[in-house]
Amino acid sequence: MAKQVIKNDKPWALVSGGSKGIGYAIAVALAKRSYNLILIARNESALNKAKNKLETTFSIQVEILALDMSKEDSAVIIASWCSEKNILLKMLCNVSGIGGSADYLSGSLTDSLYMLRLNTEPAISLTYFLLPLLKKNQPSYILNVSSMAGFAPISIKNIYSATKSAVIFFSYSLRYQLQKENISVSCLCPGPVFTKASIEKETIKKLGWFGKHMAVSPEKTGEIAIDRTLKKQMIIVPGFLAKTISVLIISLPMRWIAYLYNRQAS
Repeated sequence: MAKQVIKNDKPWALVSGGSKGIGYAIAVALAKRSYNLILIARNESALNKAKNKLETTFSIQVEILALDMSKEDSAVIIASWCSEKNILLKMLCNVSGIGGSADYLSGSLTDSLYMLRLNTEPAISLTYFLLPLLKKNQPSYILNVSSMAGFAPISIKNIYSATKSAVIFFSYSLRYQLQKENISVSCLCPGPVFTKASIEKETIKKLGWFGKHMAVSPEKTGEIAIDRTLKKQMIIVPGFLAKTISVLIISLPMRWIAYLYNRQAS
C-alpha cells in the first residue's frame, strides 16, 4: 500500500469485504456522509478500482489493505495499522463472508469449515481488536452483516444459516455489553441481494415471485444499512416484503420453519 498522510479531518469507517457487492455499497453510503474509508478485501486490483472510484466521486480519503480475512492474523494486522496511524475510527462494518448453494451433506467438510470461519471469525476478531479505537472515538458504531437466513435453520444451507444466526446472536449480546461505552451495534439481515447474475438466477429458480420481489439492490441495501445504523437500529431488514416475511419467520416455532424450508427444497 502506498504511503500517504492520514487525514483525520473527517471520521473514518472500516469496511471488511468493501471492494464489491454489499460491502462496496456500504462504502458508498458512508462516502456520501463524508466518512474517510479503510477497505479490506483479498483482491488488490478490486480494492484499487473501488478506491479510485470513491475518491474520484467523493471528497474523501480511501486506504486499502489486501488481506484474506479467513487468516487468523489479519485482524491483528488491521488493528495494528489503524492504531499506528491513530485513525479516527468511528464505524466498523463487518461485511466479509461467503454464500453458496452447497449443502453440508453434499459439500466437502473443508468448504463447510472455511465458511464457518469466514462468516463468523472476522467480525469477532476485528471487533475485539478495534474496540480500543472505537471506545476512544465514541460515540461510535459497529455494523455486522448477517442475513435473513440467520432467522431460521435452512436444511439446504445448513452451515450458512448457522453462521448467520451466530452473527445475529453475537450482535444482540454485544449491543447491550457496549451500551455504557457509547458504542451502538447494529446487524444487517438482508433477504436476496442481486450482486451478480448467478445469484438472481438461483434465487428466482428457488423462490420464484417471492424471491424476485423480496430482492433489494446492493445500492439501496447499503444506503438503508448506514442510515439505520446511524439511527442506532438493532436489526435492519431492507425491503417491505423481506421485513414482513422475517417477522413471520421469527414468530413461528423454529421446527415449523425448518420443516417448511425442507419441504420447499425437496
